Amino acid sequence: MSANDSPSGLQTTSATHESAFLKACRREPVPHTPVWFMRQAGRSLPEYLKVREGIAMLDSCMMPELVTEITLQPVRRHKVDAAIYFSDIVVPLKAIGIDLDIRPGIGPVIAEPVRTRADLARLRDLTPEDVSYVTEAIGMLTAELGATPLIGFAGAPFTLASYLVEGGPSRNHERTKAMMYGDPELWADLLDRLAEITGAFLEVQIEAGASAVQLFDSWVGALAPADYRRSVLPASAKVFDAVAGYGVPRIHFGVGTGELLGLMGEAGADVVGVDWRVPLDEGARRVGPNKALQGNLDPAVLFAPTATVEAKTREVLDAAAGLEGHIFNLGHGVMPTTDPDALTRLVEYVHEQTAH
Repeated sequence: MSANDSPSGLQTTSATHESAFLKACRREPVPHTPVWFMRQAGRSLPEYLKVREGIAMLDSCMMPELVTEITLQPVRRHKVDAAIYFSDIVVPLKAIGIDLDIRPGIGPVIAEPVRTRADLARLRDLTPEDVSYVTEAIGMLTAELGATPLIGFAGAPFTLASYLVEGGPSRNHERTKAMMYGDPELWADLLDRLAEITGAFLEVQIEAGASAVQLFDSWVGALAPADYRRSVLPASAKVFDAVAGYGVPRIHFGVGTGELLGLMGEAGADVVGVDWRVPLDEGARRVGPNKALQGNLDPAVLFAPTATVEAKTREVLDAAAGLEGHIFNLGHGVMPTTDPDALTRLVEYVHEQTAH
């Protein structure tokens, strides 16, 4: 599907369509390796801290003008090749009425965890009206971004389920795995409901003008491949299937997922994100053909001297040299205490080293 025959509502311009980022997603030749960073909009930027002062995280996600400003900040500062929509993975859960809050220093906390079949009734369908602020913000963003693509954002069913079942962040996912192993039917129904909600959330973002989407499965690295295939892959595939008809690139990323890379590609992604633990050439072997790769500098490297950052970046670029499509990113999100100038220099370095 070209930019010109996209479904009504899509704002993808020919300039956006021809951007280095979208070309790399489609595994087409690029003028330079495109760069963006997970968590590029956020705590590492003083201008972010200033505009967020005194505003709770979830409240900030529902304020279109603030979302627009925060999403644009790293594009202005770092000259990255794509913007990532500023949100949180629990936003769609909050939008359908789940009682939750994001507590500073802790993360999302669920007032009444989902533990029984009766609890599933609280997970109603998500409608565009539930997240009208998303549609409004993306409309504002695409008007400002011009040729720079906007990446839509959602949490994957497994990670959302883990938050809901545990009641908050978890180190070992005991309750999550207990349900997955001990009540597989309830587990499957829970993930299926979350897949429907997540698919609808991504559809809203694409309809509003997002040029690509990324599904974050932050916690799925806690699973063995056989458990992923049986208990997670069907729901993730359902999310990707929900947006397949739009023709926008679909990116899939998880942390500690080196053993799952092939399966994550199988779920339906066009681009598979690789964390820093697996070199990109090995990542490509595990993912298999016909997929672009995204990654994968260790975020902690940015705290080293510039010469070291450049040397480690060169290693990533060399490992990616044989790939059909490569989007440079970190192997996880930008850490809060990262020097923003180190990110700006990194973008410049990748662009310089790969320009042709």
